[in-house]
Amino acid sequence: MSRTPLLAGNWKMNMDHLQAIKLVQELGLDLEDHKFNYADADVVVLPPFTDLRSVQTVVESDKMKIAYGAQDISVHDNGAYTGEVSASMLVKLGCTYVVVGHSERREYHCESDAVVNEKTKVTLAAGMTPIVCCGEGLEIRQAGTHVDHVLKQINGAFDGISAEDALKCVVAYEPIWAIGTGEVATPDDAQEVCGAIREKLAELYGQEVADKMRVLYGGSVKSSNVKEILSRPDIDGALVGGASLKADEFSRIVRQDG
Repeated sequence: MSRTPLLAGNWKMNMDHLQAIKLVQELGLDLEDHKFNYADADVVVLPPFTDLRSVQTVVESDKMKIAYGAQDISVHDNGAYTGEVSASMLVKLGCTYVVVGHSERREYHCESDAVVNEKTKVTLAAGMTPIVCCGEGLEIRQAGTHVDHVLKQINGAFDGISAEDALKCVVAYEPIWAIGTGEVATPDDAQEVCGAIREKLAELYGQEVADKMRVLYGGSVKSSNVKEILSRPDIDGALVGGASLKADEFSRIVRQDG
């Protein structure tokens, strides 16, 4: 099954709106200079909330083929929820992707599998694509229970979600011990878990649906290792952190030019 690769840059809490404008413009120009064919891969940036309007303006005015989205979403439609950002607000800004269940949200904001599930449903209902994150800490990896741990997260995140809606989702496997550490799971390590995720999706929704869904790898991805990682059969792209903050490096990742 041929799946279009997806390369998404998660900026986390970096870049003010002026820096965001510069970064997106430089990324677009670098990809254009290298005659990148957007039919070969979907390119997405995930800025902080404060940058979204600026990114929207640049993308729309320059008619860029770069998509963009948010790093989180509220489960609430509106109301007295100070600091939260709703699905309708993100839609108005032209967002097409939302990260849900990132390990940093799970750890620092105590987001449970049930909350991740609810945010996935809210994102789907608004017509955006959830990038559903899962992954294990170092102690779980060392104990050898990492596959079971991740599959439990998948079960929780997709609870009550139909096959039709599951097809609209992307899954991102990020071993927590490899995020921002310089450590990276070997391509075979990543394939082991991404393959198990696809098997779980087949169990939940059937093989045809599982074959169409994209599973990404994230965790210290850079231009020097992305090509080998994406060569594995069940890895369909990457959720990139720090390396996405440099236009030339993220462009190389997108182009798989190590």
